[in-house]
Amino acid sequence: MKLYENIFIARQDLSTAQVEALAAAFNKIVSDQKGQVSKTEYCGLKSLQYPIKKNNKGHYILMNLKAPAAAINEMERNMRLNEDVIRYLTVKVEEHQEGPSALMQQARSPRDSYRGDRGDYGSDSERSNREYLADEENISLLASMEDEE
Repeated sequence: MKLYENIFIARQDLSTAQVEALAAAFNKIVSDQKGQVSKTEYCGLKSLQYPIKKNNKGHYILMNLKAPAAAINEMERNMRLNEDVIRYLTVKVEEHQEGPSALMQQARSPRDSYRGDRGDYGSDSERSNREYLADEENISLLASMEDEE
């Protein structure tokens, strides 16, 4: 049997319990076809990049599967028929990722790296010294401009 990762997005108006039941139904389909579900991970309600079927948000669920192709086809067929599933994607993988998925890990945006602790500006005393030096330069520049007149 081959290894697969499946992620699907459920509608935003479903409760978390309904989404968990939906994932359990897909798990049962795979296990009935002699497949195994090693991990089912609820990744939360997230905003979509663009509206899909009039939904701006969706519940993301990731499943790690070890199943024959027939089980995957049956699961995807049921996902297509289910109105609560907005999108799904199944990918064949060489091995499953250990630990939490990339969706669950706290990803810091590039913006956070320069806005966070403001450590690149130095301490308050260094900042005040720079401001003082900048003021001294401006004063001397103004004085030289007045001397030229």
